[in-house]
Amino acid sequence: MKKQRMNAYTLAFTGVMAAIVYVVTLFRFPLLGSKVHFANAMCLLSGMLFGGVYGGLAAGLGSALYDAFHGYDVINILITFVSKFMMAWVCARVLWSRDTRNEGFVRAIVAAVCGALTYVALYMLKTFIYQAFVYGYPMNTVWATMLSKFIPSIINAGVAIVAAPILYKTMLPALRHVLNKSELK
Repeated sequence: MKKQRMNAYTLAFTGVMAAIVYVVTLFRFPLLGSKVHFANAMCLLSGMLFGGVYGGLAAGLGSALYDAFHGYDVINILITFVSKFMMAWVCARVLWSRDTRNEGFVRAIVAAVCGALTYVALYMLKTFIYQAFVYGYPMNTVWATMLSKFIPSIINAGVAIVAAPILYKTMLPALRHVLNKSELK
């Protein structure tokens, strides 16, 4: 019974985190031909709080839902799901790389850097493939487009790297408190 209860809580928190990722993605502003938002910070936070699989699902689903509700095609939705899942998964793997969780703030920052850079690399790869092979643009146009998308991506990554560890360290005690209380009932 205890295992079922934990799975129900994990599923519920994963769904709530996916909803948070979706809602935060709605609030974005244009910068240098792209959009800057706090969704990447929420994706990293998902991985930090819920581990690679559940955190990755929350990050991927929340971001994919945004794409689905805003007119993107199925291929882009799937690419978004995979890249955001990988972002949270890498972050969680770095943070939880030992048998027990290492909750040090420096380790959380390193995990956030690894997760954010994973996403930037995947996003740049997607941009390159689309620009060069799908659209067939000349290489000078491809590199110019990649540069215009790289700058906001690095800004998003920087914001996420600062915000996610802070949110993680502040939210983890409350999450533990809720889970510990629920196990007592």
